[in-house]
Amino acid sequence: MSIRPPKSLKNRSTAHRNSSVLAKRSRRQLGPFVKRVAQDGNALDPSFSPPETWYEPAETGGTEFDIIVQNPGPGYRHIVTPDEIRSRLGLLPSDYLEPLETIQLSEMTRKKRRFPCYGMQWGSALYLYPVETNLVEYFARPPKPAQRIESQMYGGRWIEDQRGHWRLCWTEQSIKNFYLNNILMHELGHLLDDRNTSYTDRERYAEWFALEYGYKSAHQKNLAACSRKQVRRRHHSRQS
Repeated sequence: MSIRPPKSLKNRSTAHRNSSVLAKRSRRQLGPFVKRVAQDGNALDPSFSPPETWYEPAETGGTEFDIIVQNPGPGYRHIVTPDEIRSRLGLLPSDYLEPLETIQLSEMTRKKRRFPCYGMQWGSALYLYPVETNLVEYFARPPKPAQRIESQMYGGRWIEDQRGHWRLCWTEQSIKNFYLNNILMHELGHLLDDRNTSYTDRERYAEWFALEYGYKSAHQKNLAACSRKQVRRRHHSRQS
């Protein structure tokens, strides 16, 4: 597939940048916290935050939450399904889901493509954004070390072409891993953070939460699965 013209190349990274839009009235009414980065690596101005539907918190608590699926938009696709989201969140302690009331698989619009992001937390809702149908993202600049490390942790592969443009290539398995064990957990971490108010501290907590309950948890589960397979292989080999 031909590369896009440079003017339409992305400057999105997997580093996290947050922007507040509403006044801080309570933990679940903090402004949007977005996993994204501006063109020069600075936090975006709040006026450029992707416009989304505000879901008024019910303040009832519990582990039930709604999942709303929007049309992803031409050339884009949603990465995870409602069933996959519920299954992944079901592995967490039940009290971690009490503040969560809505998850929206959002539409990609022309305005959002200017400052694309993977996910956002706003109030009691989490928003997950679609990516390109072919699972290839184009960047105008080389990835920073943190970007490269994070995406590679979940199976992303960076490729530079002869013109100095970069592609971040995913497989079906790796992009699901990235969304379920990183993006989803990161945004949930923001939702659960009821102590920190500064950008730096809230971002640090969300990154810790995604690492602890996303990456490490999934890695340990994979190791356990591999160990069970090895035990079965040894058992079969002894029988034969």
